[in-house]
Amino acid sequence: MVEFDPAIREADETVLDVASDFAFLSWTVTDRIAIVSLARKPVNAVNQRMYRELHRFFTQTRRFVPDASVVVVLAEGPHFSAGNDLSEFASMTSANARERLYHAREAFYAIMDCPLPTVAAIQGVAVGTGIGISSSCDVVIAADDARIGLPEVKMGVMGGPRHLARMLPQHLVRYMFLTGELMPAKEMARLGGILETVPVERLHQRALEIAGLIARHDPAVLAAAKASLNEVEELPLRVGYEREQAMTLRIADEPAGKAAIARFFEGGR
Repeated sequence: MVEFDPAIREADETVLDVASDFAFLSWTVTDRIAIVSLARKPVNAVNQRMYRELHRFFTQTRRFVPDASVVVVLAEGPHFSAGNDLSEFASMTSANARERLYHAREAFYAIMDCPLPTVAAIQGVAVGTGIGISSSCDVVIAADDARIGLPEVKMGVMGGPRHLARMLPQHLVRYMFLTGELMPAKEMARLGGILETVPVERLHQRALEIAGLIARHDPAVLAAAKASLNEVEELPLRVGYEREQAMTLRIADEPAGKAAIARFFEGGR
């Protein structure tokens, strides 16, 4: 049996119940939009504690931001995320790697499974773990001068191409992973990998504008839409469409579904 690193096990038992317990995430809510900031300066390199904070926040979003309908993920400092904390790669062994990798993937899955739609706003660089975080969001935009990539092969570690495959076709994913080269965000947008790029001084405002277009809809309908998107993403068309129709049936008799139809006929958007 592989034994887990006691230091990692101890960190995993830290309780994160209120905002003040979080060292590397902060958030505010305005107009039903939660703004969550990655806050581990100088480059938002993610360590085990930060992975756990991401997991806790996004699995309990309704608890921490009960008035929000959508989440914007952005970064303090010049970079979205320079990836995993390299010091942890240096100390990784077969004995402690399994639990460390578990915390990383559970953080990404928590963002994907968050019941609220999510918008990522990339500035500076988003590499490695930065790709995992941003690609796990529903919508991604970036600053004009941002760069995105997977430099893992340069350090002899694996992981990341499957996340990048949510953004780019397979041959481009393979090119980026095998070369380790960073791609300009403008090129990612041209290829359809992200929604758009804007000047860095407009990035956060644009993310809020997009979030506002989402937040105007009924929260219960948004939750159903997000769940439907997640459920059908990797399904064949016929099976996926049937699942989408099943979701329509599920909310047809709900007050939120009836209210949405009423608003539409009343000229709402």
